[in-house]
Amino acid sequence: MTCSLINYQLVSACYLERIDLSAHGFFITPDIGFDWKSGKGNPFRYFTYGAAFSEVEIDTLTGDFHTRRADVILDLGFSLNPAIDVGQIEGAFVQGLGWVALEELKWGDKAHKWIPPGCLFTCGPGTYKLPSLNDVPFKFNVSLLKNVPNTKAIHSSKAVGEPPFFLGSAVLFAIKNAIKSARAEAGYSDWFPLDNPATPERIRMACTDEFTRLLVDSDFRPKLSV
Repeated sequence: MTCSLINYQLVSACYLERIDLSAHGFFITPDIGFDWKSGKGNPFRYFTYGAAFSEVEIDTLTGDFHTRRADVILDLGFSLNPAIDVGQIEGAFVQGLGWVALEELKWGDKAHKWIPPGCLFTCGPGTYKLPSLNDVPFKFNVSLLKNVPNTKAIHSSKAVGEPPFFLGSAVLFAIKNAIKSARAEAGYSDWFPLDNPATPERIRMACTDEFTRLLVDSDFRPKLSV
């Protein structure tokens, strides 16, 4: 109690005197010189690398899908806090899953006359499909590459960054492979489009069968959003 009171008095005194109690710092990464055209040079020292594998199950009659399994591995050097880093990877992957398979934007245009022209309709939780607990892979394995110190960074670590977000695209490619198998059973082996996001409507119409053949060609591309 005494210690807390002293801290409170100290903070209050500093606040009234306009004394900044926060710490500031800035790190300038040295020796950056990378040629993106040739792929040679010294890139940013926190570059993060990873890979992901996903297994999905689709319902060919409704277009619904579930991610049965996802395996993710990332090179984060010597992680400063593996618990935090793994949590960041899990969250980013599920966010990426939403981007590639759930989050469809609808704008006001000729196809959506009930929306004011140029206005974004899907701008809140009532109209915008976000990933939920039901969208998390049933079996979700996340691991960090071992014994790969980033010798030119602080404590040989790396930042998580955006890479695990894009690894969610593994779900999109798994969905397309599942659709490809369904089409093969129906006697179709030709190329077909599958735009991002792979919504249930797009999955269903891509699964060409005796029902969709009555309405559209096998390379039909639904225009569900702008």
